Amino acid sequence: MDILFIADPLSHFKIYKDSTYAMMAEAARRGHTLYVCEPKDLAWAGDVDATVRRVTIIGDEADLHRHPWHESGPREHRSLTSFGAVLMRKDPPFDMEYVTSTWLLELAQRAGARVFNKPQTIRDHSEKLAIGEFAQFVAPTLVTRDSARLRAFHAEHGDVILKPLDGMGGMGVFRVTRDGMNLGSIIEMLSHDGARSVMAQKFIPEISAGDKRILLIGGVPVPYALARIPQGGEVRGNLAAGGVGVAQPLSARDREIAETLAPVLASRGLLLVGLDVIGDWLTEVNVTSPTCFREIMDQTGFDVAAMFVDALERAAS
Repeated sequence: MDILFIADPLSHFKIYKDSTYAMMAEAARRGHTLYVCEPKDLAWAGDVDATVRRVTIIGDEADLHRHPWHESGPREHRSLTSFGAVLMRKDPPFDMEYVTSTWLLELAQRAGARVFNKPQTIRDHSEKLAIGEFAQFVAPTLVTRDSARLRAFHAEHGDVILKPLDGMGGMGVFRVTRDGMNLGSIIEMLSHDGARSVMAQKFIPEISAGDKRILLIGGVPVPYALARIPQGGEVRGNLAAGGVGVAQPLSARDREIAETLAPVLASRGLLLVGLDVIGDWLTEVNVTSPTCFREIMDQTGFDVAAMFVDALERAAS
């Protein structure tokens, strides 16, 4: 089938670690035809279409540092309903242009396009606040723009993490220990002086063993997590913040969390989800563009990309 990937520019891809590239390579190996565009290429004029390019993967696929790694065909306009599957793989920020993309994709879906993840669910699903639905797995957490409540939360728990609701890759994450150093300025900065809500969570010491990314594909957990371990005094394990990824089998608690959430999220049209778990606690539910395929594949031999394309083929049939 023809598969459209809506993503960041291919020139930005680091294929040795890019999950979207892993999906594309596996789909191409199976004979599917690949097309790409960016969100800016979507349009509506009675029908949702996109300016797309056909992409062919070239070179030795074993060499994940090769350049160039693809050839692109000429630009062409196609209705999204003409594709067997449309994958929304644009990285955050989750800004108004991202929201507009989900509105356009929802229109396309209503006309018959097969879009993954489901655009309405992406739009309605806050990656930070989604944990509130599964409070039994969540460490003490507060979301508010009220500085007095944030200060009281810190006074109660002593060691807390503060972060924005729209960050990614560890951006804007602060730890404030019992001495409260810089608490006021951090609250002012993150809340824009009370104009924006902030998430506060009790610090989980097990972050030293890694912020685990657990992937759910088609309602089934991948049997390995990627523990992203902070380095050099950092509190953030995110790979984008310098964390080192170590693949490991799911623990009993990991599996309990994953198997509870997986069928619920899959029933809402979320083909691919990335759970973040620190110690025994769920901290985020990522649905925009979950990653970590390549690291798990390289370290364990488990073919995450094959599992994903299997699920995509079933969902699009």
